[in-house]
Amino acid sequence: MLTLILGGARSGKSALAERLAIDSGREVAYVATAQALDGEMASRIAHHRERRPTEWLCVEEPLALADTLRRHARESRFVLVDCLTLWLSNLLGLAEGSRFAAEREAFLDTVSMLPGDIVFVSNEVGLGITPLGELTRRFVDEAGRLHQTLAQRCDRVVFVAAGLPLILKGTLP
Repeated sequence: MLTLILGGARSGKSALAERLAIDSGREVAYVATAQALDGEMASRIAHHRERRPTEWLCVEEPLALADTLRRHARESRFVLVDCLTLWLSNLLGLAEGSRFAAEREAFLDTVSMLPGDIVFVSNEVGLGITPLGELTRRFVDEAGRLHQTLAQRCDRVVFVAAGLPLILKGTLP
């Protein structure tokens, strides 16, 4: 089953995804896309690491998400990807623009063929005003397109606000 969990920063989306992983009773592979490029991000990553059970397999992959999912998704495993907007940001920050399109296409082509339960966590960034800067506008546009396309492929889509899940598609266990 494919699940997309969307929400704002500190909305509770990661906590919900982690609860689903624990409740699954399966082996868990946690795919982290963040990069500790500054002290504040390093603190955020440390906070997430402290919350996770130590027995979870943690795979850090900022760019090659499709390849990582193909290697780690199994029928007997629960895969949690946190987070797609950081992955998108990592790709958009590359000097080579063709890598973004190739990785995005590979990811979207791969997700529907993967075995097991997979939960994708992502920030919903399109609820505000149109950003002023060109790169920020592109990021918001690309995130919105990615979410729409992925939501069509997912069995379940959940929006989280103030720690409360709002089911947009499917049901929660």
